[in-house]
Amino acid sequence: MMTRRQNLTSLLLGTGMVGLRALATGLPMKLLLNPRRVLASPACSAPDKAQFIVFATSGNGDPINANVPGTYLDPLVVHSADPSMAATTLTLRGQAYTAAAPWASLPQNILDRTCFWHLMTNTPVHPKEPDVLKLMGATYAGDMLPSILARQLAPCLGTVQAQPLCLGATSPSESLSFSGTALPIIPPLALKGTLTSPAGPLTDLQPLRDQTLAQLYDLYKNSATAAQRAYIDAMVLSQQEVRAINQNLLSALASIKDNSVASQILAAVTLIQMKVTPVISIHLPFGGDNHRDIGLANETTQTVSSVAAIASLMQQLSSAGLADSVSLISLNVFGRTIGPGNTDGRQHNPNHQVSLSIGRPFLGGVYGGIAPVQNDYGALAMDAKTGAGTASGNIKAVDTLASFGKTMLAAVGIDAGVVSSQIATGQVVQAALAA
Repeated sequence: MMTRRQNLTSLLLGTGMVGLRALATGLPMKLLLNPRRVLASPACSAPDKAQFIVFATSGNGDPINANVPGTYLDPLVVHSADPSMAATTLTLRGQAYTAAAPWASLPQNILDRTCFWHLMTNTPVHPKEPDVLKLMGATYAGDMLPSILARQLAPCLGTVQAQPLCLGATSPSESLSFSGTALPIIPPLALKGTLTSPAGPLTDLQPLRDQTLAQLYDLYKNSATAAQRAYIDAMVLSQQEVRAINQNLLSALASIKDNSVASQILAAVTLIQMKVTPVISIHLPFGGDNHRDIGLANETTQTVSSVAAIASLMQQLSSAGLADSVSLISLNVFGRTIGPGNTDGRQHNPNHQVSLSIGRPFLGGVYGGIAPVQNDYGALAMDAKTGAGTASGNIKAVDTLASFGKTMLAAVGIDAGVVSSQIATGQVVQAALAA
């Protein structure tokens, strides 16, 4: 019987360690799996737009919707009164907005790629988180948005697997599924234990490189064309490059001490460098289920720390040369009430939730808006062309969730026909998409 570590190793690195061999050589897995089709075109409609996705999700219904741009136009909306959350001006692609101070602390180049989406999830129930990830019935065959993204992006990115990985679920409702099958949760400490043990798979990259190349060149010695040999030679990593990869990955994983947000981010960046999967989910807390939060103290503390975590993620991606290759997308089960009386805690709000999308494919801005709904506030309808929140928008409030999903698929280059087939309702908001 396989041990848990062996199962995790196979999941992370593929059958026969094909993912590890790709990492050790620099050669794409397609070549290693079927070398005689080395020059075959990948099944990818827009490889230049493909992105790895860090997908932040929470079943707690965090009050991220309380302190972002778009909620400061109405003076009756209640924000944290803590000085660290003071209303502050920030700029998104030349347009001034007001938000809590932590958001204004993000570097301008990140803000210009940051979209704040005011959406309606249409549920106040924590266990409905999986349904929200399925866009409340709008996806084909009940698939989750992160799984649709992963399946479509895998051919473009050449990852070990198409299934997303879940690093940070804090409750069963945050776990992911793929084609109806529940996926395992792999906390950062489990990842570290699997990959960095003395006999772990990352410790022998250089010998594996040499062994794999010897097998490959033997296969091609008598039958490869000049073009095929040139293709292989252009991709093969040197022993020095492999040594650097080995040291960097082992050093990063060895520094993991817990399953905190910081560790989830470090693990996510490492897995992206290893090209394990197109989509990795984490948990970013912004106040949690804060029914009784005196002075909104937890909301303040967690908003400050999670915005700092986003900044850290972007810095680590930049240092790894991945700033243009990875996007952050968030989607939570619901938001919180933000009207008068919410100074010492907030209640569930089925009418308003805020999602983020940050990365090269996005044009920073505020998409959608809020208006009074049922004694509090809810998401407005949205104009499909401009993304503006307006009562007369041609995307109804209840369809903003599906429209968000469609826009995320379009942003990473997924064919329009596939987008329409995967998500039945809503419209792509073109104004949010970079050329």
